[in-house]
Amino acid sequence: MTTIKEIAERLGVSSGTVSKGLNGADDISESLRDKILETAVEMGYTKKSIHRQDVRKLCIFIQNIDYYLEDDFGYDVLLGFRQAAFKENWDVEVIPVSHDFQVKRPYDPFMLGRNISGALLIGFELNDPWMEELVHTNVPTVLFDNYIRENAMCGSVGSDSEEGINLAIDHLANLGHRKIAFLDGPTGSMISESRMDAYKRSMEKHNLAYSNRFIAYEPYSLEAASKHVSGFVDIGVTAILCGNDTIAMGVIREIKQLGLRVPEDISVIGYDDMPACEQSNPPLTSVRQDRVQLGKCCYYVLYALVNGVSLSRNLLRTTLTVRESTAKVKPKQK
Repeated sequence: MTTIKEIAERLGVSSGTVSKGLNGADDISESLRDKILETAVEMGYTKKSIHRQDVRKLCIFIQNIDYYLEDDFGYDVLLGFRQAAFKENWDVEVIPVSHDFQVKRPYDPFMLGRNISGALLIGFELNDPWMEELVHTNVPTVLFDNYIRENAMCGSVGSDSEEGINLAIDHLANLGHRKIAFLDGPTGSMISESRMDAYKRSMEKHNLAYSNRFIAYEPYSLEAASKHVSGFVDIGVTAILCGNDTIAMGVIREIKQLGLRVPEDISVIGYDDMPACEQSNPPLTSVRQDRVQLGKCCYYVLYALVNGVSLSRNLLRTTLTVRESTAKVKPKQK
């Protein structure tokens, strides 16, 4: 095991200076402290305090996802994680991050400097700086709706996109829909690609034709629909599956602005089954993710990693909540 003395010898400073850097003392410069932490990580140093039973600290890093209000997607995920962690006396710190934050604060040194035993990352994109660092991290880390290959210290938690998309397409196919479009979430997201692949496989399973004109990627916003719904209507689409509920509500709004009705003319399905689905007009059919259970699962996987049990992909099942935004396909006029 690497010692403080060995780090000091590498840097040409005293052991006392290294100890100050590792423990957040304020009488050394920030640049020297960063250098000490980066060198400690490079040499494989681990603080003994991280393994003490009286120092139990986990962290949730979150970006691109709202989590302050009960109707926000991230709220229940964080709630579930905290509930599970609280029962085992872990302190949980939530830190919003950005691309610039990640550039300025390399992952492993940041974790070492804050005495954090493990972390959950939510809302990260494939091109985020930390994603590259996680390939080689020695810190127990769980990614929500994301995945790092071939690193035993990284686990993944999400819902089963294959099952969720299949439930939606099965439902629409049983209602007689043949032309089903998919307005997916943003590009650069592992979950968007996973759901798009699932859509294509499910359409093929039902012998339903599709082309590039049936699919699109957009950020999770109400405005996403304005670029694509009229084009879907022009090619005769009778149902639109959406990457999340916010996009779906924008789709419903856009359909109405075109003088059409939901579900009489076009059926709409969302993804997530947020509380607002019941209040939409009409109430929105949606693929349900149990967000509290997802949060708890994130904790269980992280706890396993902290204790030396390497878990890879962990998927929770989905269900379909059927409401009034889907109906049998409208018969063609003769």
